[in-house]
Amino acid sequence: MKEHLNNIIFKTISQILGERDQQAFVIGGFVRDKLLGRPSKDIDIVTIGSGIELAQETAQRLMKSPKVTTYRNFGTAMFRYRGVDVEFVGARKESYNRNSRKPIVEDGSLEDDQCRRDFTINALAIDLHPERFGQLIDPFNGLEDLKNGIIRTPLEPDTTYSDDPLRMLRAVRFANQLDFHIVNESLEAITRNKERIKIISMERVSEEFCKIMQTNRPSIGIKLLQKVGLLAIVFPQLEALKGIEVVDGCKHKDNFYHTMEVLDNICEHTENLWLRWAALLHDIGKPATKKFVKGIGWTFHGHEYVGSKMIPNIFKNMKLPMNEKMKYVQKLVALHMRPIVLVEDTVTDSAVRRLLFDAGDDIDDLMLLCDADITSKNPEKVSRYLDNYQLVRRKLVEVEEKDRIRNWQPPISGEVIIETFALPPCPAIGNIKSSIKDAILDGVIENNFESAFAFMLQKGKELGLEPVKSQKL
Repeated sequence: MKEHLNNIIFKTISQILGERDQQAFVIGGFVRDKLLGRPSKDIDIVTIGSGIELAQETAQRLMKSPKVTTYRNFGTAMFRYRGVDVEFVGARKESYNRNSRKPIVEDGSLEDDQCRRDFTINALAIDLHPERFGQLIDPFNGLEDLKNGIIRTPLEPDTTYSDDPLRMLRAVRFANQLDFHIVNESLEAITRNKERIKIISMERVSEEFCKIMQTNRPSIGIKLLQKVGLLAIVFPQLEALKGIEVVDGCKHKDNFYHTMEVLDNICEHTENLWLRWAALLHDIGKPATKKFVKGIGWTFHGHEYVGSKMIPNIFKNMKLPMNEKMKYVQKLVALHMRPIVLVEDTVTDSAVRRLLFDAGDDIDDLMLLCDADITSKNPEKVSRYLDNYQLVRRKLVEVEEKDRIRNWQPPISGEVIIETFALPPCPAIGNIKSSIKDAILDGVIENNFESAFAFMLQKGKELGLEPVKSQKL
């Protein structure tokens, strides 16, 4: 294991341990990732004794001006060195109160510390003492589980998951990230303990969910959450998409599995987390708008509008950012049905202008979402839809080059209207501004100040307004 410790950080710690005859080990994610050949930017050191003192001494030897952050209540300390976060903690054992995931902590041995770990693959430790430098300590056969791609708990799984229910989400996330398999005993324990997730803060739940969303194929993790019953608790709106209803022999597709396909499709083309969220939520309004119409079948009219209205509450409940990221997702969900109506050759330029105006700089992301939304198993149908969207893209480019609508602002401001007609604040100002915008988008006038100003004078006259001073065009 010494080949994984060829780093000045470990050599420095080892030197200090030899001088003090102290024990310390690198443990957890760093060991796991090194053995898997994955990059790691975090190092966890567990020591018998004071983790804070060892952190301070190590930092002083590595850096001229060491900056160590300490958390004395938890007995931990950390510093950053050459882009790597190094955290130190004294070995400990934990016990839990049933109504909290915050443990009662006592000093303990390395074995105690390994027992409190979530999974065997995260309980692997490497000795850093110079006499045993590089020796692997693996009491739970974590190395074998790592080789076999298995997620398993060090202790009896009901105890592990009940003590800290966040571990249930972590099990799913690691299985998704590493393409590992959760053993049946663990899956059954998660199902039994799923209600315990309610004691976990939504911030922590969302953090794990977003990590699942950032994997190559998030559908694997989300389907697992659904299978064990966690999804219905932490994300009921997504769970509500699942299922097929049949009336008069007519059925609709399962919108949950369709959404999973759309999500995986878009992940092949983007790492943008919020575009992935837009894919996840693009049909979230379908359960609320589902209707069976005799002679027609199942309809979901207005699901994009209803879905966009649901997003602020979803983000609020899941403690996701209530800022421009939420608005971005909301906008893409609201617009995701619009491009399909632009396929016909007879579509007007004004419809294209309005889509460009509404989507702005997010038009390319919107089109990517539309491509991902094609989940037919019929290759000919998929090809036809993709060709149609290429036609839409060409129309968007043509209109944008001609009319410059993307992120466009009307050439006449409210201030110009006020000055021209000497108006106090009143509805007429907004009325004239909207009329100018619509006239440009509909192609009635050109997109420039001169045309817009002349239109403004005409509109003002219709409203009984007279300009109080001449304007130089």
